[in-house]
Amino acid sequence: MIKKKPLFRHRVRKIDGSFAWISHRFLRQGFWGSLSHHELLLYFFLVMAGDRQGISYYSFDKICSLVAITPDEYILARNGLIDKDLIGFDGRLFQVLSLPEEVTDSSSALVTAKDMEQHDPATIHRIITKSLDLAQEVK
Repeated sequence: MIKKKPLFRHRVRKIDGSFAWISHRFLRQGFWGSLSHHELLLYFFLVMAGDRQGISYYSFDKICSLVAITPDEYILARNGLIDKDLIGFDGRLFQVLSLPEEVTDSSSALVTAKDMEQHDPATIHRIITKSLDLAQEVK
């Protein structure tokens, strides 16, 4: 076993007024790897914003501004976290939940071009943008 000691004793972290913490299970048991980039951003924001019961009440526009994501990215991330049983949301309040027993991932991998065209937001955005550009060229 490796003996560990702080590198900077005068800078050891302490809980000082905030209740933000993340269980080590989050990393060890695959929750980290199961989340998209935007889901991770939103999850960590909600952890930091929550009180001792994990409850926070930031509005979606404030969250989007602070986390630097679009409303569409926010909706996808929020719904993904709900589907993975990591947060609760009642339309106004968020609650970061205790970690479920195991990682739940209701989504399946996108493999074919048709999968991407029907389910991948970036691909859908590219298709719409391209069709709008073509429509402008025709005029």
